[in-house]
Amino acid sequence: MPNYANNLLRSGFTPDEIAAVSDRLLDAIIVWGDEDAVKRRVDEHLQAGADHVCVQILTADPNAFPREQWRRLAPAVV
Repeated sequence: MPNYANNLLRSGFTPDEIAAVSDRLLDAIIVWGDEDAVKRRVDEHLQAGADHVCVQILTADPNAFPREQWRRLAPAVV
């Protein structure tokens, strides 16, 4: 999607990083780890001036609702 790629270019990523989905790009756009790691990244966005942060849980099965993961994560990000 050109609009996403253009935004990433404006954010300082190179065309090669975007095409290959480099580790640096992946770590910049996806938070992974335990609940504390997710909370730290959400807090970083809020401290940088965000007035809201979108959180999505990605699972191996895109058709499964991640109810248990949301139960564990909710106290950290609410």
